[in-house]
Amino acid sequence: MKARALLAWNLRRIRVERGLSQDALADEASADRAYVGGLERETQNPTIDLLERLAKVLEADMAELFAKVPKGAPRPKPLPAGRKVALKPGRKKQ
Repeated sequence: MKARALLAWNLRRIRVERGLSQDALADEASADRAYVGGLERETQNPTIDLLERLAKVLEADMAELFAKVPKGAPRPKPLPAGRKVALKPGRKKQ
């Protein structure tokens, strides 16, 4: 699997495990939601700075964003439909 595909796979997997929407992840990482979606669809190339911000928000090591996918693993499922922004604990809606 190529690096862009590994990133897309792991970004979605970790984001969904943490219960974060693309909106929430993008907001916390100071990125555009459409750009985060593009990363998950393998249509965008992130900078190292953005990868660091995404990893920080996801509370993951950057290496985890490129972890090898187990053979035969099912594709990570998205969160349920809708643009519900899940805020980090202790944050208030503006």
